Amino acid sequence: MEELKKSDFYFDLPVELIAQDPLTDRSGSRLLKLDRVTGQIEHHTFKEVIDYLNPGDCLVLNNTRVIPARLMGEREGTGAAIEVLLLKRREKDVWETLVKPGKKAREGTKIVFGNGLLTGEVIDVVEEGNRLIRFTYDGIFEEVLDKLGEMPLPPYITHKLQDKNRYQTVYAKYDGSAAAPTAGLHFTKELLEKIEEKGVKLAYVTLHVGLGTFRPVKVDNILEHHMHSEYYEVTKEAADIINQAKMNGHRVIAVGTTSCRTLESVADENGHMVPKSGNTEIFIYPGYRFKILDGLITNFHLPESTLIMLVSAFAGKEHVMAAYEEAVSEKYRFFSFGDSMIVV
Repeated sequence: MEELKKSDFYFDLPVELIAQDPLTDRSGSRLLKLDRVTGQIEHHTFKEVIDYLNPGDCLVLNNTRVIPARLMGEREGTGAAIEVLLLKRREKDVWETLVKPGKKAREGTKIVFGNGLLTGEVIDVVEEGNRLIRFTYDGIFEEVLDKLGEMPLPPYITHKLQDKNRYQTVYAKYDGSAAAPTAGLHFTKELLEKIEEKGVKLAYVTLHVGLGTFRPVKVDNILEHHMHSEYYEVTKEAADIINQAKMNGHRVIAVGTTSCRTLESVADENGHMVPKSGNTEIFIYPGYRFKILDGLITNFHLPESTLIMLVSAFAGKEHVMAAYEEAVSEKYRFFSFGDSMIVV
């Protein structure tokens, strides 16, 4: 297989197409339909996604909840401002974090948040300069976090989010993500009900999205890129629903790259799912042979990102890059709060 270069996945994106705010109506965003066989493109609104789902199909959604993982604190003693981003819970009160500025956060550094409602001590420096912090507080950590934390919006969103719930899917259930599974943000409860009424099965899996999602690919030969690991869980109920659909000859359609990566991490060579939890570092790029996926609903991703590589693996790089070019010329809205595409 020829070497895949990062630059193969570059496209020119005018900065004004990066969506800064969510739409008032979740399902009012635009939907680009891409035929992965022919490359044919159609333009719709997201509500019409139901027209591309058939009775018996299985829609797989990621029910992770984003935690308000960005904490603004100050260094004990000096009062210097320090920003802490919670990435992954290592044990009860110990979190792997990203600290800015890092040089002020050596081992033993104490950080105070919310006038002492929460304090943290740096206990170790781990790979890529991340800090392990042990937190102390009174009461329940999640409640303290809810009071003090902010939603960790991606760096390309500069506007302040007015409503925390808009960076949360309507079916979010299990706390643990540092970023939203954004393809799911377009669904309303009403739309999901209509989809179920049509005879489409819904299966919920969990993958806690880490910030590795936004980590740029720095190497030109993408095969040298290393993915961050993310925790996933597939219940027996979800595995059964997905297997049933496959067995009856129906399609399995992932809502978002996170659901896709969960499915492909768990499915065996025959596309069979088993209940399982663990960590995945799966990196999907052109040449990957999909074991279970038949369709994908996803947002528009950053140039040269691992996410556009995953979509290209599924629909073919030429088709995807052409679709992105068309989305730019049609002024689609990009990234987390932007429009979406369905690839079938």
